[in-house]
Amino acid sequence: MRASPTRRALLAGLATGWSLPAPAQHHGHSGHAAPSPRPDPLAGRFGGPFALVDHSGRAVSEGDFRGRFMLVYFGFTRCTDTCPIDLPTIAQALDGLGPLAERVAPLFVTVDPAHDTPAVLAAYVGAVHPRLIGLTGSEAQIAAVARAYKVHRRKLTLPHHAPGEHSVDHGSLTYLMDREGRFLTLVPHRTSADRMVAVLRNYLG
Repeated sequence: MRASPTRRALLAGLATGWSLPAPAQHHGHSGHAAPSPRPDPLAGRFGGPFALVDHSGRAVSEGDFRGRFMLVYFGFTRCTDTCPIDLPTIAQALDGLGPLAERVAPLFVTVDPAHDTPAVLAAYVGAVHPRLIGLTGSEAQIAAVARAYKVHRRKLTLPHHAPGEHSVDHGSLTYLMDREGRFLTLVPHRTSADRMVAVLRNYLG
């Protein structure tokens, strides 16, 4: 799906400057604590409160995930290009984390709420990973969370679509948020599962 100029600029910066946080360094028995990963220079630009509905039909907010790291991905169930690449990677990364995965709340936020009802999301996320949580809501609710995370989304009607059908052009970054819902780092599209595991381990401890 074609990226907007703003998103292309952001991805260009990621391509040239994104790297793993500095690994923790241990100092033998000196008693010094290992340093935390470096703060991301984009901290504060992404994230915020949201009010949505999960795939079981329960109303949720960012507060329901406090105490866990949120791994947030935006997409939709009929996506045919980016989601089928990134969601299996997230699933593999969760499996690769082992017990550490319990510290993560993996969230799949639809950009197509008109189609992606809780029931539709339930079938979809269940096929990806048992721990993946699908989130939907009203158009206004999805628009608000997309703005908070700086996610572009644009409804497309293409020549092959039947009347009433559409697709959605959308962002393809994965956001890691801390236990208080604050932004930690971005994971670019097409990141390998092994690399995602390495990034997550740096923050999860």
